[in-house]
Amino acid sequence: MEDNTPRGRESISLTSVANGLDNRGADLLESLEEGRDPAGNSSPSEVGDSWSKAGPEPSSGWRRRLQPALRVRHFCREHAQLFRWICIGLLCTAYTAFLLAACILNFQRALALFVLTCVVLVFLAHSLLKRLLGPKLLRCVKPLGHPCLKLWFKRGLALAAFLGLVLWLALDTSQRPEQLVSFGGICVFVGFLFAVSKHHRAVSWRAVFWGLGLQFVLGLVVIRTEPGFIAFQWLGDQIQIFLSYTESGSSFVFGEALVKDVFAFQVLPIIVFFSCAMSVLYYVGLMQWVIMKISWLMQITMGTTATETLSVAGNIFVSQTEAPLLIRPYLADMTLSEIHVVMTGGYATIAGSLLGAYISFGIDAASLIAASVMAAPCALALSKLVYPEVEESKFRSEEGVKLTYGDAQNLLEAASSGAALSVKVVTNIAANLIAFLAVLDFINAALSWLGNMVDIQGLSFQLICSYILRPVAFLMGVAWEDCSVVAELLGMKLFLNEFVAYQGLSEYKQRRLAGTEEWVGSKKQWISVRAEILTTFALCGFANFSSIGIMLGGLTSMAPQRKSDFSQIVLRALCTGACVSLVNACVAGILYMPRGPAVDCVSLLNTTLNSSSFEVYQCCHQAFQSLQDLRSPTRDQTWPGSDSTKS
Repeated sequence: MEDNTPRGRESISLTSVANGLDNRGADLLESLEEGRDPAGNSSPSEVGDSWSKAGPEPSSGWRRRLQPALRVRHFCREHAQLFRWICIGLLCTAYTAFLLAACILNFQRALALFVLTCVVLVFLAHSLLKRLLGPKLLRCVKPLGHPCLKLWFKRGLALAAFLGLVLWLALDTSQRPEQLVSFGGICVFVGFLFAVSKHHRAVSWRAVFWGLGLQFVLGLVVIRTEPGFIAFQWLGDQIQIFLSYTESGSSFVFGEALVKDVFAFQVLPIIVFFSCAMSVLYYVGLMQWVIMKISWLMQITMGTTATETLSVAGNIFVSQTEAPLLIRPYLADMTLSEIHVVMTGGYATIAGSLLGAYISFGIDAASLIAASVMAAPCALALSKLVYPEVEESKFRSEEGVKLTYGDAQNLLEAASSGAALSVKVVTNIAANLIAFLAVLDFINAALSWLGNMVDIQGLSFQLICSYILRPVAFLMGVAWEDCSVVAELLGMKLFLNEFVAYQGLSEYKQRRLAGTEEWVGSKKQWISVRAEILTTFALCGFANFSSIGIMLGGLTSMAPQRKSDFSQIVLRALCTGACVSLVNACVAGILYMPRGPAVDCVSLLNTTLNSSSFEVYQCCHQAFQSLQDLRSPTRDQTWPGSDSTKS
C-alpha cells in the first residue's frame, strides 16, 4: 500500500546554498573526462560498489552517448588558445576592412581613425620587439656601459643641448625679441627655487635639466610643429564635442532653460560626465597603460623613483587627492623628497574632470591639455631642485609597484561609481565658489571703504595684486600693458582658486571676441591673444592656499602615521607647484607664435557689418592708425591694401 501522506519539503542547509547546488551531470562529465569514476574511487570494485550504493549502474549505451560531448569538451580545452587567436584574427580582419573602406571613401574624414590605428600599431610593435629582441639588445649594449664612455656621452649631450639652445634663441628671437623675456623668467624662477633649496649640494642636475628639457620638447611639438599643433587642436575639439553630450542628461534633469542660462547647471554637470568617463577608462585599464608609459619615459631619463614618477604622471589625468591613491600602499615608506614630489605634482596640475569645465568656459582646449602634459616633467624637475633626495629610496625600480584597477566589478558599476564620486567634487566646487566670491566681494568693499578715507579711489584686492604680481607677469613674457590684468588673475588663482581665475579669464576673452573697446576709462577690458595663452598656462594648477587643507586631508587619510612629515613640507611644495605653472608659462612664451591667416581688412570693412568682432576692431584700429600716420608729415605709411600713390 502506497503512502499518500504529504511529505514535508526537504530542507536545504545554508552551507549547501553558499557552495552552490550540486550539478550531478556536470560532475559526471568531468569525472569521466578525467578517467575516474564519479565517486572518486580508483578501483573497479569500488566503482561498482559506489554505483550500487548511489543507484542503478549506468548502461553502456549512456556512456557511448556521452563520449561525443566529452571529446568536444576535451578538444575545446586543448585548442582554446587557437580559438582565441582565430577570433582575434577575424576581428582584426573586419576592422582592417572597415578602415580600408573608410579611407577609400574619404581619407580626410578617416584620417583621425587612421592615425590612432597607426599609434596603436607602433606600441604593439614596440612591445613585441621588446619581448623578442630585448635581451639580445641589452647584451649588445652592455659593452658600451663603460663609465668613461658614459661620462663623455653625457658631456657631449649636455654640450649639444646648450649649443642648440643658444642657436635657437639667437635665430628665433631675432624676429620676436619678447621671447627673451620669457627665457629670462625661467632663469629667475629656477634661480629662486635653487636659493630656497633644502640641500643645495645634493641637487640632482640630471633630473632638473632632463625635466626642463622634456618640458621644452613637449612644448615645441605642441606649439611650434604643425602636426603637433593640429593633433592637440583636434584633441581639444574632440573633447569639446564629447563634453557637449552632457547637455542631453542635464537638460533632462534640470530643463533646457536652466542649462542654458544658469552657470551651475551648465558647467557642473560636465564634471559628473567627465568623471564617469574617466572611471570607465580606469576600469578597462587604458589610463593605467598611459600613465605607465609616461612614467617610464620620465623615469629612464630623469632617474627618479617609480612611485614618485607614477604619482606625477597620474596627476595629468586626476586630481591632487586621487593621484596618490595610485601609490597608496607605498606612501608609508616613501622618503621626504618623494613625498614632496607627490605634493608638487598635485599642486602643479589640474584634474581631468575640471579640464572639461574650463574648456566649457571658452578657454583654449589645446593650451589646457598641453599645459597639463608639460607640467609633469617640470614638476619632477623643480621638486628635485627644491627638495633633493638625501635618503635611500626603496622604490628605485618598478618591480613590486603595481597600479590597481579599482574596486568596480563590472563596467556599469565603474560608470556609476565615477558619477557618484563626482557629486562630492561638484558640491565642493559650488560651495567654494559661493564662499570665495562672497569673501572677495566683502574684501573689496572693505578695501574701498578704507581707501576712500585717504582719497584712494577704487582700491580692491585685484588692484593690489595687479601691482604686487606685475613683475611676475612681465617675467612670463606678457606685454607690459597686459601685465596688470594678468597679475590680477594670478592673484585670484593663488589666494582664491584657479576656478575663479579661469572664469575671470573667460570674461576677458569673451569681451575681446565681441570686439569691445580695449580701454574703458583706465580699466583694460581685454588682453592680447599671447597674454591669454600664457595666462592659461600660468593658471593651470591647484597651487593656492585653499588647497593646503585638501592636500593634507587626503594624504593623512592614506598614511596617518606620516601626518607630521606632510605638514612639514606642504608649504614648500605649494611654492614649488606655483613656480612650475609660471615656468610652464615662460616656456609657452618662448615658443608661442601667432597662428591663423591674416585678416583682409579692406574686404572686411567693405562689407555690410551686422555685429562687432575682434577682427572688426583690429581692422578699424589699423585704419584709424593709418589715417593718423597719413596726417603726420614725418611718416609715410598707408592703410593696408590701399595704393600709396593716392595719398
